[in-house]
Amino acid sequence: MSTDAIFGTAASMIREARRVVVLTGAGISTRSGIPDFRGPQGLWTLNPKAEKMSNIEHYINDPEVRRLAWQSRLESPAFHAAPNEAHRALVALERRGNLGALVTQNVDGLHQAAGSDPALVVEVHGTLHWSRCWSCNDRRPMLETLERVTVGDPDPSCHICGGILKSDTISFGQSLVPEVIEQAMNASDACDLLLAVGSSLAVYPVANMVPRAKAAGSRIVIVNGEPTAMDRYADAVIGGDIVEVLPRLIDA
Repeated sequence: MSTDAIFGTAASMIREARRVVVLTGAGISTRSGIPDFRGPQGLWTLNPKAEKMSNIEHYINDPEVRRLAWQSRLESPAFHAAPNEAHRALVALERRGNLGALVTQNVDGLHQAAGSDPALVVEVHGTLHWSRCWSCNDRRPMLETLERVTVGDPDPSCHICGGILKSDTISFGQSLVPEVIEQAMNASDACDLLLAVGSSLAVYPVANMVPRAKAAGSRIVIVNGEPTAMDRYADAVIGGDIVEVLPRLIDA
């Protein structure tokens, strides 16, 4: 089948679906200036220390890692990034009234910034926009905590119990929130089309959404710049620049 025919088939499936679930990964946000992790210009590729900062054991046990992490958060482009046309295309899809859930592996909050209904957004890896105490779970806006770093506290502790603070994101070695994962899996079980965008579909358990949706009878459309680990399940795979491809696909 030609590229144009595959594109047309995917557009028709999206248009005809009664309940769409979208799964997004880092690839949808790279054009907003937020690097992925393992790509040629990825965060961990360019800065190997960043991977250590993302490991919960190193973070909790090594004050120097925490100090580096807080400086990294001060410089994070996520706090200044703006949604791009791909994020806005998903808002347009939502306004048709058949979007069941928008599950994202991203922690940047750009879906909500674009106008997606927060009630539909499932952040399986948490959010960078809040900090949380490792001991008592006190949760505060990240910018409030970063202000403490700016004025000279290199490793701020919890105001309530003195515990270690981190971003409210899921680090390597940290357990996912069972209720959030269950919400994502239930969404994949209940949709008749799963649209995966900008994800390598190689990180579990979230990647299991694809075979689960397929087993439940859903159609699968994958949009990504490179082949994914789940392409074999797809009814249509669309390659190319996500910011250019996704709006055309949803508008078609």
